Amino acid sequence: MATKKVLVMLSEWGYWGEELVGPLEVLDQHGYTSTFMTARGKRPHALPPSMEAGYFDPPLKKVVTDEYYARRTREIDESNRLDNPVNLSAWFPERPYFNDPNFGHELEAYHNKRDQCWKELEEYDALLMVGGSGPMIDMVNNQRLHDVILGFYYQNKLIAAECYAVTCLAFAREWTERKSIIRGKHVTGHALEYDYKDGTGVLGVNANFGPPFYPLEYILRDAVGPEGQFHGGVGRTISTVLDYPFLCGRSTQDSRLVGEKMIEALEHELRRWGW
Repeated sequence: MATKKVLVMLSEWGYWGEELVGPLEVLDQHGYTSTFMTARGKRPHALPPSMEAGYFDPPLKKVVTDEYYARRTREIDESNRLDNPVNLSAWFPERPYFNDPNFGHELEAYHNKRDQCWKELEEYDALLMVGGSGPMIDMVNNQRLHDVILGFYYQNKLIAAECYAVTCLAFAREWTERKSIIRGKHVTGHALEYDYKDGTGVLGVNANFGPPFYPLEYILRDAVGPEGQFHGGVGRTISTVLDYPFLCGRSTQDSRLVGEKMIEALEHELRRWGW
């Protein structure tokens, strides 16, 4: 029997620990091999609050990092499991600038290389994009990652995203058509009520960026259009939505459930859940 594999995208600017640990433990338990990838091949690390048991989330007014996930996050962060991730920038091509002097030939070469990379995605059963504040920097508007998403989309394979990584789905679209692939779909993501007003930070930068870089709810509402629907799940602990091939988890508390729904979609043909 062929090995079951999931490609896991992590931010080099910090991922939220439980949003990796939750689904990863489920995938491990079901015998999946997880291949980790970052934008430029740097080893990813967890955001410090996600390793701090008792961390209090200001918008939610409750503790969101318990002792178990804090410990498991530290164990993975201190292990060699995330060493030597796939370097996305060395794998998928960069689309040329429109005004490059050799644009026509470069665009053709880009499409040919992308087709080759899409062929290489055939070894994976699913894509998982882990959330946190870091993805806002090196995942959300990463054209190469958009092309990875498109590759899984055209192969009708499961695409899972958590927290602010859900934004990647909104921006994944063909350059020629510019219509989001989640148009007409049901999705979830950070509701406006749960966004930070202050204190957003990332690894490697000693700065408080204040609120998140964008209101995710507005982006998702616009991306799905009038035929689709955004589900914020405000007032509910869990907000996980599967509208195949897209599986979205709103935040930290959805992490393990995202992993469980990945298994149900991959092994039991679950195609709709959460609304």
